[in-house]
Amino acid sequence: MTTLNQLRKAALALPETEKGIRDGEVFFAVRGKRFASLTKDRSVRLVLAEAAAESAAAAHPTGERLLRGDAVIGFRVPLADIGGKDLNALARAASADRTPRRLVAELDAADAGDGAPDGDLPPGIGKPATRALLGAGLTTLSALTEHTGAELLALHGVGPKAVRILSEELERRGLALRG
Repeated sequence: MTTLNQLRKAALALPETEKGIRDGEVFFAVRGKRFASLTKDRSVRLVLAEAAAESAAAAHPTGERLLRGDAVIGFRVPLADIGGKDLNALARAASADRTPRRLVAELDAADAGDGAPDGDLPPGIGKPATRALLGAGLTTLSALTEHTGAELLALHGVGPKAVRILSEELERRGLALRG
């Protein structure tokens, strides 16, 4: 069973995502535009393009397309009826329409193992850590010097191994994390 915590992790791992609560509902937004929320009845509501909503509805029979007039604007499914991988993919698809194209491209590059086009993050830190750093706007090793290890560890996807590898690479270049 998928939980609110898993939804939170999936959404907050995406670039520029912020969490809020309004009228008893937890929501996630990029630049003030909501893309996912958890309703009071524990359903996940996602703002999706029509094709993605149709695909989600076909894959999740307990879900439903969301309509505004005749237009499909998203998808809703009970949180208990969707697996973590599917939720992650749907949250990412919902976020993509709200996120600046440059950040979406960097996230796609991180998934492909390429990192940021102008970045120098070592591939050994892993895809989750690379995505988290890119999502926080940290595309180069020199940008990391303005942050502490604890600040990096607070990013979802960055673990102790990634911080160790980054610290070692910074040290090789005569640099270090702050503090």
